[in-house]
Amino acid sequence: MSPDRGRPTKQRPLRTAEVARAVGVHPNTVRLYEEWGFLPPIPRGPNGYRLFTTEHVDQMRLARTALQWPYPGGKDPVLALVLRAAAGDLGGALEEAYRYLAQVRAECAEAEAAAEFLDQWARGVPADATAEPLRIGQVAERLGVTIDTLRSWERNGLIAVPRDLRSGYRRYSAAEIGRLRVIRLLRQAGYSCMAILRMFLRLQHGLDDVRHALDTPSPDEDVYTAADRWQSALRDQERRAQDVIAQLRAMIARRGPPH
Repeated sequence: MSPDRGRPTKQRPLRTAEVARAVGVHPNTVRLYEEWGFLPPIPRGPNGYRLFTTEHVDQMRLARTALQWPYPGGKDPVLALVLRAAAGDLGGALEEAYRYLAQVRAECAEAEAAAEFLDQWARGVPADATAEPLRIGQVAERLGVTIDTLRSWERNGLIAVPRDLRSGYRRYSAAEIGRLRVIRLLRQAGYSCMAILRMFLRLQHGLDDVRHALDTPSPDEDVYTAADRWQSALRDQERRAQDVIAQLRAMIARRGPPH
């Protein structure tokens, strides 16, 4: 068999199955990407067959690289870059790719800042100085969260709140509020409740490397979301954004004006 057999070329149109094989997806995925506008317009032959080109293969690879969950900070720039490239605006797509890279890096910085705050708290640096114990409504207002959120964190084992022996009301001292500040900052930075609980449990057993605990599930732990290992997920997304930029630069070079 010739080594060039089935390889995408510019000499002849490509069938749907050939595009799918070149990218490593099912032919139905190619049809869905066409339906969703992720591919440039695809002409059809007299027999009704789609006539793909290597540009469609390039775009298919780009979309497959870019459109992989999660999307730190939001999906909008990723979707925009794929649609712009499909419309032929590769320069605009490249701008969106750099915008997404900046977005991912901002998320990385936020996650790192939250981890640094956690690290200081774990070393015994106070995170709050409330003088008198507060009730749950007062704490919710102070932290800018809902009462249901505070109750949920308690139900999930992230915090244990003492109660007034006479009234039965929860009483939040500086220690509890400081812990809640750690939880809130970590949640806002993208860490899952599971990752935070894992960190707290290991901290109780004398673990010093709380950052490692945040990002490293136990062997017997079910991992449901990327936020269960958020720092690794962010590093993966940063590499993916850089891959998208490299693909777009290669596409621009191939489609540039002839010399």
